[in-house]
Amino acid sequence: MNKDLEIKKVLTIAGSDCSGGAGIQADLKTIAAHKKYGMSVITSLTAQNTTGVFDVLDATSKFVEEQIDAVFTDIFPDAVKIGMVSNIEIIKSITEKLLYYSAKNIVVDPVMVSTSGSKLMNDDACEVLINKLIPIADLITPNMQEAEVLCGFEVKNEYDMLKAAEEISKFTKGAVLIKGGHLKEYASDLLYTKENIEWLKTPIINNKNTHGTGCTLSSAIACNLAEGMTIKESVKKAKEYLTGAIEWGMDLGKGHGPLNHLYKF
Repeated sequence: MNKDLEIKKVLTIAGSDCSGGAGIQADLKTIAAHKKYGMSVITSLTAQNTTGVFDVLDATSKFVEEQIDAVFTDIFPDAVKIGMVSNIEIIKSITEKLLYYSAKNIVVDPVMVSTSGSKLMNDDACEVLINKLIPIADLITPNMQEAEVLCGFEVKNEYDMLKAAEEISKFTKGAVLIKGGHLKEYASDLLYTKENIEWLKTPIINNKNTHGTGCTLSSAIACNLAEGMTIKESVKKAKEYLTGAIEWGMDLGKGHGPLNHLYKF
């Protein structure tokens, strides 16, 4: 291979969205848009579309492990994004394998509820997520609703987001990005590390089609980390990409439609 043309590799570990707007499908589109080589480990199959999630079929933890082994023993990823992990056994398997292979640039998007409001994580899995997977992440990216579950109290405004970030940071060695897309005036995201606090604000875009925004943002961040950017640089660049994908204004489906991941092309 021409080293000047060497491509960065990004692995997504997540659930499949058959309608293509979120999950593995959104991740791989995002990775391709960032000119990276995308790989996937599927944790769950979902029957869903823009209006909701109708059924979920989890992979066995053993099969998840076999997929991770197949990837890491052949094409070692430069970054790993983790999305939907719905049960205890899968979370434990992912954590153990990533530690075994000394995976780098780990971004955890704690997917608990879909854009349409459907539940995507078992109740008993949250504690294991906090105690096992989140501690090994370089960055976790909860939205306000997910932050509430992780910190144990309501998160309704910027003050709450800061308090939540302080609490959630106790669980991890990495950074915390709490996404404030549900705030009324600005999409105020809080990037919190033990050394620094930064608010990243963008205007609210008048577009109800936001299916897969969390998946897309976390995958874009992983792509930027794979390139060697800092956490701060990676998040800022990813937010710019996400804003463009929403602003393009694609309108598909009867509910919260998907983004145009390839709007730059």
